[in-house]
Amino acid sequence: MEDKVILLDFWSSSYAMRVRIALEEKGIQYEAREQNLVDKSPLLVDMNPIHKMIPVLIHNGKPTCESLVIVEYIDQVWNDRSPLLPSDPYQRSQARFWADYIDKKIYTNGKKLWREKGEKQEEVKREFIAGLRALEGELGEKVYFGGERIGFVDVALVPISSWFYSFEKCGNFSIEKECPKIVAWVKRCMQKKSVSKSLPDPQKIYGYVLQLKQKLGID
Repeated sequence: MEDKVILLDFWSSSYAMRVRIALEEKGIQYEAREQNLVDKSPLLVDMNPIHKMIPVLIHNGKPTCESLVIVEYIDQVWNDRSPLLPSDPYQRSQARFWADYIDKKIYTNGKKLWREKGEKQEEVKREFIAGLRALEGELGEKVYFGGERIGFVDVALVPISSWFYSFEKCGNFSIEKECPKIVAWVKRCMQKKSVSKSLPDPQKIYGYVLQLKQKLGID
C-alpha cells in the first residue's frame, strides 16, 4: 500500500517548515494543505483536537502533532534514508536537548522580538543573541549540527532564519554581526534543496510581520 501523507500547515510557520524540510530530506511525496489559522477547518480541529494548531502530519489517516514530534516520527517511519537523529543513544539525547533549547530560547524570544519595544525589546534581543551564541558553541567547527550532514538540530533551527530579516528590522540589530557562525551555517543549509525549497522569502515574512503589527496595533 502506498503511503498517503498530508501536511496541514501555514506558509509563514517555522514549525511547519521543520516538517517540510524533513519530508523533502527524505524524498517523501506529500500534499500540503494550507490552513486558515483564524477560522479553523473541521479537518484541523478533528486531527488536532487538543491544541487545534498546525503543523499536523496525517499519515494514512493517522495524525501526529507538534513539529519536533512529527520530525522524529518521519525519521523513524522512513528510517532507510537520510537519518536525522543519531543512532547513538547519548548523541540522540543531546540532539533532543538542543532542539528543546531552540524551542525555549530561540523560537520563544523570536516571537517576542517583533512584538516588544523599548527596554523590553532590548532585553528579549539580549536573550535571543545569547541563545544563538550558545548554539554557535555547540556547532563548533562542524559543517552542520548533525556533523557532515543535516540532522535533527539543523532541522529544528534553520526555519527561523527566514524570520531573521524581520527580527533585525524590528529590533534594529545585525544577527550576522552578533553571531557570524550561525549566519554562515544558515547559508550552508540554504545550499541544500530540502531547505531552500521549504523556507519562504524573508522579505515576504517581513511584509507579513508588518501586517500583524498593524493588526495588533504595534508601532
